[in-house]
Amino acid sequence: MMEKVETTILRNLLYNDEYTRKVLPYIKLEYFQDYSQKVIFSEICSFVSKYNQLSSKEALLIEIENRTDLNETSYKDVVSIIDSLDDSPVEIQWLVDTTEKWCRDRAIYLALMESIQIADGNDEKRNRDSIPSILSDALAVSFDNHIGHDYLQDYQERYEFYQRKEEKIPFDLEFFNKITKGGISRKTMTILMASTGVGKSLTLCHMASATLLQGKNVLYITLEMSEEKIAERIDANLLDVDIKDLVGLSKSIFDSKVSNITRKTQGSLIIKEYPTASAHVGHFKSLLKELELKKNFIPDVVIVDYMNICSSSRYKNNISGNSYGYIKSIAEELRGLAVEFNVPLITATQVNRSGMNSSDIDLTDTSESIGGPMTADLLLALISTQELEELNQIMVKQLKNRYADPTIFRKFVVGIDRAKMRLYDVDQSAQQDILDSGQETEYNGEVHQTDLKQKFRSFTF
Repeated sequence: MMEKVETTILRNLLYNDEYTRKVLPYIKLEYFQDYSQKVIFSEICSFVSKYNQLSSKEALLIEIENRTDLNETSYKDVVSIIDSLDDSPVEIQWLVDTTEKWCRDRAIYLALMESIQIADGNDEKRNRDSIPSILSDALAVSFDNHIGHDYLQDYQERYEFYQRKEEKIPFDLEFFNKITKGGISRKTMTILMASTGVGKSLTLCHMASATLLQGKNVLYITLEMSEEKIAERIDANLLDVDIKDLVGLSKSIFDSKVSNITRKTQGSLIIKEYPTASAHVGHFKSLLKELELKKNFIPDVVIVDYMNICSSSRYKNNISGNSYGYIKSIAEELRGLAVEFNVPLITATQVNRSGMNSSDIDLTDTSESIGGPMTADLLLALISTQELEELNQIMVKQLKNRYADPTIFRKFVVGIDRAKMRLYDVDQSAQQDILDSGQETEYNGEVHQTDLKQKFRSFTF
């Protein structure tokens, strides 16, 4: 059966122009098992690449005759196959679908063979950590015939895109929604940047809790704390109980509170722990597919706590010592995960030593590599000072924003309840003391952007 499919593919690559242009970019030489078929396929590819049209049987035979790498037996086998290729009509869509399935089956088979070699220690360049990524790539083989947006011809599709309301995952915090125009989009990456102890994990846990209450599915991947510690923080948030008091709750009260949350949402929250610096996107992809298969769980949001302690699937253990390239690679892989699985991904990163005590964090304060933030769609700095701590607030500063103009609401504050691992909106008056915040204010029914620092400077003393 397999040989029959391969012969059908070769025959149509020789006679069917529409089919050839659709599938040739996706067929690899190694997919063919028989050496003679590999020779024929390579010659067809060479002819199409050079002349941008199908080869004839006569031209193919001449090219085969000019080859010097075929012995007499191989030459006869190749000629015999070419002579058998006739111009029989086949339904084009069936043909494309069959070819796609054949490519995927062959890719999976070859990936399994490759993985066995790696598992047996016969590959000097790769270790077993690369196996999930190899298998994932093989499973993802498909024909994507979209080759770009034609500006003049596809204007109707563009207009429909403008009118279509984008699906977003909203926040439960007013200013977060304002700066993102209603929430984060799928296929994007949001990074929170802060010093140790400011509240990165607290904010990530709050976002997980708020998204769950919207009826959405959340996958929380932790490489820093245990699954139980993350669940404890989310319990404090959702059950409205100080985290230190959770241990004292009676079983009946705890059951009642969790049941109440279950009634409020149709979503699910999965927390998965990996050892620090041991897991990369290949592991996360395998987890996502396993969750879908075993629990029918498809996340609406993926949270990774946090980026800097992931490993890279492309670079082994940062052997070169190039932290810029290594962290940038991790960020690119995480964003690729968001695109591949059609989810918004939220993660965090540390500030460097100079930014640890700064009350005005900037991009230059990024720990290890600015390559990570450069990959983000939304980059927010979380800033805490003694004054803000006394007010139970943290400041949020936009460092990068692909949703909207980052100079509008450049800085704003939100309330923080560390005992209940929760963020909350504060009164509008709390925003008025933030200099250079780019706040929007309303005068005579019109919205104006106000640089408050410039406003204060305009006074004469």
